[in-house]
Amino acid sequence: MHFTITADTDVGISKKINQDSFIIKKALIGNSEIVMAIICDGMGGLSKGELASATVIEVFSDWFDDNILYEFENINLEIIGEKWSLLLKKLNSEINEFGKDRGIRLGTTFTGALFVDEKYVVVHVGDSRLYHIGTKLSQITKDQTFIARAIENGELTENEAKNDSRRNVLLQCVGASKFVEPEIILGITQEKGYLFCSDGFRHVITDEEIYTSLNKVVKDNKKAMSMQIRKLIDLIKLRKEKDNITAIYIKVENIFDCKFENNEEKKKYTSHYTLKFLVIFFGIMSVVFLFLGIIKLFLNGE
Repeated sequence: MHFTITADTDVGISKKINQDSFIIKKALIGNSEIVMAIICDGMGGLSKGELASATVIEVFSDWFDDNILYEFENINLEIIGEKWSLLLKKLNSEINEFGKDRGIRLGTTFTGALFVDEKYVVVHVGDSRLYHIGTKLSQITKDQTFIARAIENGELTENEAKNDSRRNVLLQCVGASKFVEPEIILGITQEKGYLFCSDGFRHVITDEEIYTSLNKVVKDNKKAMSMQIRKLIDLIKLRKEKDNITAIYIKVENIFDCKFENNEEKKKYTSHYTLKFLVIFFGIMSVVFLFLGIIKLFLNGE
């Protein structure tokens, strides 16, 4: 798989500080393309939400730099998901203590994924979201909010929830909860695209608007993808969304079908996959010749 990535963030129309943070890390190891994407929404109702989100992003950035080569030797996404979960629990405790020592409350959501070729692992706390954009817009994560739980339990309808004053009340977040239990999701990477977004990105636009807009760019280059994300953010601001707004969009293509940004990038990726094909081809041919040799020896022995 080949991944083309764009991201954008905006403070919005009313807040002075952007409490959202995000990170994108990309590596090519051997024949495998690896992408880490994380979005954190610092809690707007708490002081220093931007510190909580930035701290979590910094820790995971260091994790990628320090561990990805080691993890790749015997890659197990389920184990990586568990390691991320433990790291978030540790951060939750540390941020809690930091806040108590200073008499403040700070917290953040966390929605992150590690893509390794045809597979991915997602770790999730809070109400930021990850969608897959394929034949339709499919939400991968589940909102960990009071409202989402009430809808699931049949206590509220979707229409009632839209105007409910408790729509931003989280069941857990990193740094402001006594304990956190991150959701871990394992999946198969599918073509087209993946959208990460903070809740400010999705409150005032519909799923249909998101899908129609981003489905247009599945065959476009990074510049066109960036322009489409910015158009959506501008539309959200026009509709008076007061929260910070952040989105990461990842286009996923089969390596042999994708359009590269330049010849250098094309050369880099095609050389890796050509080498992979040759290794497999000669491996198969070696087995065939070995098998034929054994048959010949057997026939001569007869």
